[in-house]
Amino acid sequence: MNATATAARAVHRVSSTALGPYQSAVVRIGFAGTWLFYLLRELPNRRELYGPDGPWSWDLARRLIAGNGAFSGLMWSDSTLWFEIVYGVAVLSSLLLVLGWRTRTMSVVFMFGVLSLQNRSIFVGDGGDNVIHLMSIYLVLTRCGQVWSLDARRAARAGAEDGAGTRTGAEDRTDRVGPVLWAVLGALLFVGSVTDQVHFAVWMLILLWGLWVCQALWWAANRFSPGGEPRALLDVLANLLHNAGLAVIMAEVCLVYATAGWYKIQGSRWEDGTALYYPLKLDYFAPWPALSDILAANGVIVMILTYGTVIVQVAFPFTLFNRRVKNVLLVSMMLEHAGIAVLLGLPFLSLAMIAADAVFLPTAFLRWLGGRIGRVRDRFRPGGGSGAGALPEQRRGGQEEARTLVG
Repeated sequence: MNATATAARAVHRVSSTALGPYQSAVVRIGFAGTWLFYLLRELPNRRELYGPDGPWSWDLARRLIAGNGAFSGLMWSDSTLWFEIVYGVAVLSSLLLVLGWRTRTMSVVFMFGVLSLQNRSIFVGDGGDNVIHLMSIYLVLTRCGQVWSLDARRAARAGAEDGAGTRTGAEDRTDRVGPVLWAVLGALLFVGSVTDQVHFAVWMLILLWGLWVCQALWWAANRFSPGGEPRALLDVLANLLHNAGLAVIMAEVCLVYATAGWYKIQGSRWEDGTALYYPLKLDYFAPWPALSDILAANGVIVMILTYGTVIVQVAFPFTLFNRRVKNVLLVSMMLEHAGIAVLLGLPFLSLAMIAADAVFLPTAFLRWLGGRIGRVRDRFRPGGGSGAGALPEQRRGGQEEARTLVG
C-alpha cells in the first residue's frame, strides 16, 4: 500500500505541476542569451558564415540536407533578402525569449532560427553550438516562462485584476497580440511549406504544424473554457511534456560529462596529466599568451587541472543524489568553463555549458538570486527601494536564509 500511495503521489505531482520553474527559466535565459550574443558578435561576418558569401554555398548545403534529412529554413530560398530576414528573426526571437515574451511561440521561433543557421553551414562552430542545437529543441517542450518572464508578469496582473491569485482566462479573453502572432506565423509556415525546395525535412514541417495547431487549441480552451475539462486536460499534457523535457535536458548534461570524462580516461595525455599543456601552447587557443605561458610552465598546476577535469566530469552524474557534493562539483564545473572561456578563448562554448549546468542549481539559491536582482532593479526605479515592484517569487526569494542556499 505504501508503495502504491507513493507512486500515486509521484504521478499526481508530475501531471499536476510543471517542476523546476526556476531551473527552466535559467536554462531559457542562458541559452537564448548565449545564442543572441553569438549572433550579435558575428553580425559583420554573418554572410560569410551562414549566407551567400560563404565558402559552403547554398547548393552544397542543399545537397547535404537532401542527404541527411536535416532542416533549415534558409533552404526555402537562396536570396540574400531571405537570409537577412532569417538572421534578423533569429536575433529577435533570442532577445524575446530572454525577456520571456510569448515564450511558447518564441521557443519555437528560436528553434527555427538555430536549426536554420546551424544546418546551413554545419562546419561552422564548436561544441557549444551542438549543445545549443539540442537545447533549442528541448526548450520547446518546457514551460520555461513560469517565472522571470514578461509572460509571468502579465499573467500575475491578469489574475490580480480578476480578484484572484491564479490565472482564470481573463488574459486570453482580452489578448489581441497572441491571435495576430499565431495567424502571421501560420501564413509564413504555409508559404514555407509550399515553397520548400528540399522536401526532405517533412518531419520538421509536421512538427511545426502540430505546434501551431496545439497553440490554437490552447487559446480556444483558455478563451471559452478557462475552468473546464479541456483546459485541465491541456494543462496536464503540458506539465507532462515540460517535466519530460526537463528530464531530457538533465540527462543530456549528464551524458555530455560522462562521455567526455570516460573518453579522456582513455587518452594517454590525460592519463599522464599533461593534456592541458598542449592547448595552452596553441596560438589559436591563446587569447592571453602570457597567462597561458605561465600556466603551461608550471607542471604541478597543469597536472592538477588535468586530473581535476577528468575527476569532476566522471563523478558528476553519480553525485546527483547527494545535493551537497553535487553543488560542490557544480560550482567546480562552472569555474572550469569560466577558465576555458578566458584561457582558451571559447566564451560561447563556456556560456552554453554553464547554461546547461544551471538546470541543477538549487531552487533556494535561484529564488535568493532572483530576490537580490529584484531589489537592485527596484533601486533604479522612480520611488523604488521598497521592493513593491518585485515579482512575488522575487520577494519570497529575497527572504530566504543563507543556510538554504545549498538546499
